[in-house]
Parts: sequence; structure tokens; C-alpha cells
Amino acid sequence: MQRLASRASRRTLLCAVGVIQDNVSHCLVAKRSYSAASLPKHIEKLRKPAIPSDFLKWSGLGSYRTSKFASGFSPLQPKPLESIIDIKRSNSKTPEELADIWDDYHLGRGHIGASMDAKLYHLLKQRAENCRYFVIPLWKGSGYTTIFFQVQMPHMIFTGLEDYKARGTQAAPYFTVSHYTEFAESKELVLIRGDVVFTSKLSDSEAKWLMETAQSFYLNDVRYKLVERFNKETRDFEFKDVLQALEMPIL
Repeated sequence: MQRLASRASRRTLLCAVGVIQDNVSHCLVAKRSYSAASLPKHIEKLRKPAIPSDFLKWSGLGSYRTSKFASGFSPLQPKPLESIIDIKRSNSKTPEELADIWDDYHLGRGHIGASMDAKLYHLLKQRAENCRYFVIPLWKGSGYTTIFFQVQMPHMIFTGLEDYKARGTQAAPYFTVSHYTEFAESKELVLIRGDVVFTSKLSDSEAKWLMETAQSFYLNDVRYKLVERFNKETRDFEFKDVLQALEMPIL
């Protein structure tokens, strides 16, 4: 369903079309949008109430029964799209050309570049309005670490579940995702940029997998039922169902 595949880098193409911005060569070497030093001042409690805290049946997760467990993050400030690409020149490109350029530009930069159909974005946004939170097992070595994330479009914010349980809203994100909707109407295309905040926690490939998997739980009707259960029927939520959906072993 989703268009999230990156291609081999074609830097010559980026320079030739002049879409990627730079003061010298028109091929911007992008700076990381988020830094560890700047995170604390941007992380605040959400005004909206926490999701239900009675997670009583989480196999492998344990329970955490305080109201601060899932009060969420407020989004960090994303890098403006106009600071990454020349929007005026981009308007002359087809959706396929623009998606290719966007994907290729982000390769090897510590960022994840992807795109998706605008209709899928609107479905993701609609479903996230009522179900903002979920957990995903990330396989590492001979086991998995559990990632907790919040969807508050146009942002997705990922951190470790154990870090979040220990620090609440002061837990720093491992990985953030921003969706750019400037071309949603004209090209039916939404550009996606992922930033790995802590490379010691996640590799680029792991971050890409998390982004794609998180979106699949909101865009796939069967998987979305688990997201609904997590947010609305937490007493019935079983983490093993997520493992089974991802064909991971139950440890």
C-alpha cells in the first residue's frame, strides 16, 4: 500500500534538477533537525489527558499503573520543507520524480526519506486522532526491545518503553518522523522525513523499519484493531498479539 522504498543515491541528478537547496552547490548537505542538547527544552506535557493506564495484561511488558505513564510528548520543531528543497522548482516535477529525488537525497545522511499517497496520509491522520499510542517490538540480536510511540500528526515520536516508564515525558525521543503535506493537494503526495536522534539506540535501517511498521499498524485494517484495543480496551490488550502479527517469537 505504501510507497516507502528508497533507491540508490543519484547525487548528480539532485544537482542537475536544482530541487535540493544549498547556498553554494544547490545540493544541500542537510544538518540534523534534532540534537540531544536541544531536546529537553522542547519536551513538555501534553494538555490532553493520558491514555488509560490500566495495562494489566501486557505479556513481556509488565504493568505500569500511574497516570503519568502515557501522557505523551509534545512535538519537536521540524525542519521546514523550504529549507530542504526548492518548492518552486519542485512544482514542475511529477510526483514520481519528486519522490525519487526526496528518497535519494536522504540516503546516507542519518535521515530517512520516504513518501506516501495523500489518501493514506489522511487515513493515518484520521485513525491517529482517536488512537495516538502504540508499542512495537524491535528485534535486536537474540531478543527484542519494546518501542513506545505517539502519533500526533504530522509527527510520530518514538522512544524506548523502559525509558518512558522511568522518565515519563522527560524521556528523550530516539527517533522522530515528520510528514510534509505541501504537495498533498497538487500532487497527491506526502513527503516523509525521519531523524534518528540517538544513533546509539537505533541504526538507520532499524529506524526505517520502525517507521514502516508503525504506519502499517494504522493503515492495515486487521493490525489497526490492535491499536484500538491498546488505546480503548487496554484490559484486553495482549502484547503477544503484536508479536504474532509481526511473526516474532513469544519469548
